[in-house]
Amino acid sequence: MDIGGFQKNSMIDFPKTIACIIFTQGCNFICPYCHNPDLVAGSRKGVGDLYDQDRIFEFLEKRKGFLEGVVITGGEPTLQKDLIDFCRKVKDMGYQLKLDSNGTRPAVLANLFDGCLVDFISMDIKTSLENYHLVAPGKVDTKKIFKSIRMIMEKAPAYEFRTTCLKPFVNKDIMDDIGKMIKGASRYILQKCSQNATVLDPQFLKLDNIFFSDKQMMELKITIDKYVGESVVR
Repeated sequence: MDIGGFQKNSMIDFPKTIACIIFTQGCNFICPYCHNPDLVAGSRKGVGDLYDQDRIFEFLEKRKGFLEGVVITGGEPTLQKDLIDFCRKVKDMGYQLKLDSNGTRPAVLANLFDGCLVDFISMDIKTSLENYHLVAPGKVDTKKIFKSIRMIMEKAPAYEFRTTCLKPFVNKDIMDDIGKMIKGASRYILQKCSQNATVLDPQFLKLDNIFFSDKQMMELKITIDKYVGESVVR
């Protein structure tokens, strides 16, 4: 895989699991608030320092008994051609595996589920289906987004959906649309965007009235609560 970042341990990214984090290079979205802008571009000369995955596997071998899991995030991991083989090797080493995805490649998710290669999946839901053009170049096949949602709810051993809450991508009506789309989901995360983060489009964070107050975040939570088992503002 094209690996653009590696964190040796985390206590918060994989629920109830001590894990390392692998950041894959490349994404098919251009969210202006993306907190990993160096990973959005593909793996070409001058874009990020790619990590040797053999050294990562050596690290995982040495950390057996201390580390419990591996998180694969991005970028968008499902764009990686050898993701399945990589996940299989991680699982064969005895680790739990969590995948973060934007849900644009349901066929890849299906292969992961069929091979029992994922223990937990977090899917980012950017906005309502009709507004996905705001975060992706060109036309987005939103039928694939919806297919991934239903597949995760039916097949994932454990999962959560999550949305970074910023205007114009989210408002009460859009949150209601998201709720209808994931109706019956077990867990949903509403994420606030840091105003001081390094993002893909720094000018975007300087726009007026794009952030939600704590009170407004709770109002969005109330909107989603009637559709899901649990919602959390983070």
